[in-house]
Amino acid sequence: MQKTLDLVRAFAREEDGVTAIEYGLLAALIAVAIIVGAGLVGTNLNALFNAIGGRLGTAAGNV
Repeated sequence: MQKTLDLVRAFAREEDGVTAIEYGLLAALIAVAIIVGAGLVGTNLNALFNAIGGRLGTAAGNV
C-alpha cells in the first residue's frame, strides 16, 4: 500500500504531464485559428471567383 501511495505522490510532483497538456491546448488553439482563417479566406475567395465568372459571362455574351 505504501508503494502505491509513493507512486501517486511521485506522479503528482512530476510536471511532464502538465507540460504535455499545455502543448496540447496550444496546438488545439492554433488548429481552431487555422480552421477559422481558412473558412474566411475560402468564403472571400469564392466570392471573388463568382465575381470574375460573372464578368466573364457578361463579356462572352457581348461578343
